[in-house]
Amino acid sequence: MDIFGFFKKKSGSKDTAKDRLKLILMHDRGDVSPELLENIKNDILEVLRRYVEVDADQELDLQITQTDSEYGSVPALVANIPIKKKK
Repeated sequence: MDIFGFFKKKSGSKDTAKDRLKLILMHDRGDVSPELLENIKNDILEVLRRYVEVDADQELDLQITQTDSEYGSVPALVANIPIKKKK
């Protein structure tokens, strides 16, 4: 699976369906439903917009992954949010 190619815009319903399936599988592995992840994303954006201007033209990327720590494997929230400027 090409991580960088995953987030590029693709055309066609086949590619769209394939990307959606990959997202669902990633969320299932993180034990987080897509609805919950969308709610988290909206809450984070709401708070960020109080302090910075978020670039709506660029794609926002939010993922739940597993990381290793001294407590074992723990979930981690990874966000890539394009910011235009501070308010």
